Amino acid sequence: MPDTTSEQPYLRIRDLTKTFGSFTALNGISFDVNEGEFVCFLGPSGCGKTTLLRAIAGLDVQTTGEIHQAGRDISALPPARRDFGIVFQSYALFPNLTISQNVAYGLENARMARAAVKQRVAELLDLVGLPDQGAKYPAQLSGGQQQRVALARALATSPGLLLLDEPLSALDAKVRVRLRHEVKSLQERLGVTTIMVTHDQEEALAMADRIVVMDHGVIEQYGTPVDIYRDPASLFVADFIGEINRLPGVVDGKDRVRVGAVSLACPTDPLREGQACTVVVRPEDMILVAAEDPDDSHDGFGAVVEEVEFLGAAWHLQLRCPDIGDRPLTVNVSTNRARSMNIREGMRLSLSFVTERLRAFAQGTDPR
Repeated sequence: MPDTTSEQPYLRIRDLTKTFGSFTALNGISFDVNEGEFVCFLGPSGCGKTTLLRAIAGLDVQTTGEIHQAGRDISALPPARRDFGIVFQSYALFPNLTISQNVAYGLENARMARAAVKQRVAELLDLVGLPDQGAKYPAQLSGGQQQRVALARALATSPGLLLLDEPLSALDAKVRVRLRHEVKSLQERLGVTTIMVTHDQEEALAMADRIVVMDHGVIEQYGTPVDIYRDPASLFVADFIGEINRLPGVVDGKDRVRVGAVSLACPTDPLREGQACTVVVRPEDMILVAAEDPDDSHDGFGAVVEEVEFLGAAWHLQLRCPDIGDRPLTVNVSTNRARSMNIREGMRLSLSFVTERLRAFAQGTDPR
């Protein structure tokens, strides 16, 4: 992660609002991006993330608000006068131009000398792992290769800001995983400040230094992947990032929540005693031991395995725990752990929670 101690952020967004008639796509968006940082805009379809990216690029100018890049107010500047390169989901390569001509397009428009253009194109194609593909046309390349060409073209003029609009979503799963590592590695080597729009939570967690989680035109949370995953600011964030179990409960006092017949240690601020809440726990944040294990000092609750799903590196279990309530619990355990315990349907287990991972949210904020 880049150094974020500098006083002046590279990109400053303040009170950005965008309306289309009576519809508000962005509502008072404010955040900073530091130089060299990789930031992801993450959220469901229609949350405003692409509108926000296009506002930064000047392709859809905001209704109100300010955008500053490297200390310069670019709020009202046309795209041609802003310092960015952009990669679209559809690649947007010129089909009638060779790969080299596609990459050279922006350089030639900038009237760079022919010899310098040729050298720069060769450098970029080598940088993205396509040194021998310059004479081919886009249709002769795979989707992953075309996206690398689009990336090379966006980087050709050495922009201060790289904008990526769901650049990997059109690729198949294996290519997408491989290319996301390549894009992140390239961004780190170049040190270019990068913003990427994605609806893929795993992609955002793997690539971003910080994530802007959006919903209905507002920012729900802005933070590091670990902070957002481990300490979600809202039930929406907890639900959207990763998988959760939802347990209806009542605040039982300071940092205590009653779920079913059980009182659990759980942070309760800003909830008040007696308030109905939803307790959230992730499937990996529960501990299982065999109920009949005589050597175990585990202080847990009785549970029965109702379903077992093998997922390769992990097992996905559905448990019924009467003390906790009627809702089944989803628990993930490693394959090695499942085998060593000989986990099977109908098996009785003892279950407990990693208490520092529990989170409680007010009822009525459920996004479903």
